[in-house]
Amino acid sequence: MPPTVPAIPLSLSDQLALQRTRLANERTLLTYVRTSLALVGFGLALLQFHPERGGRLGYSALATAGVVLLVGLWRFRVHRRQLATNQGQLG
Repeated sequence: MPPTVPAIPLSLSDQLALQRTRLANERTLLTYVRTSLALVGFGLALLQFHPERGGRLGYSALATAGVVLLVGLWRFRVHRRQLATNQGQLG
């Protein structure tokens, strides 16, 4: 087992910086969700109003919405894990 380094308490400015970074990560996730919902709306509108001509594009928009949402969730989790790891090393 590797030797543990004693934790150094974070200053107030460092704690606030970590909190700002966490909030920025959440805002980025919400941006991915909003983009995904817009693509879903676009895809469903195409399928509703132009089923014969917009079918392929509508289904493509729905598939892209799913991919965008999955990428956003994956990115959020990776960054959240990195923040937790860095916080554990700092304080």
